[in-house]
Amino acid sequence: MRDYELVVIVSPEVSDETLPATLQKLEGFINAKGGSITSVEQWGRRQLAYPIDRFTEGTYVLNQLKLDPSVTKQLEADLFLADEFIRHLLIKVGD
Repeated sequence: MRDYELVVIVSPEVSDETLPATLQKLEGFINAKGGSITSVEQWGRRQLAYPIDRFTEGTYVLNQLKLDPSVTKQLEADLFLADEFIRHLLIKVGD
């Protein structure tokens, strides 16, 4: 298990009331791969530097997680296919 940081931009179509359910879906993706989230930091709704899929803003969420390196591609594929997440960035932390 390695430490990773995952930043996702949640679609502005996801309301503040349904954001916790969307984050639970993200946690489900990670738990299904045998990983675990150690912390979640919501940065809030922000203006995007450039439009992404016709959206000009999104909700940024930083997740610290532990995950087996062999399943990172599968997690990224799940995030790519989920309509709630318009962008994501998965970074390995440490060595």
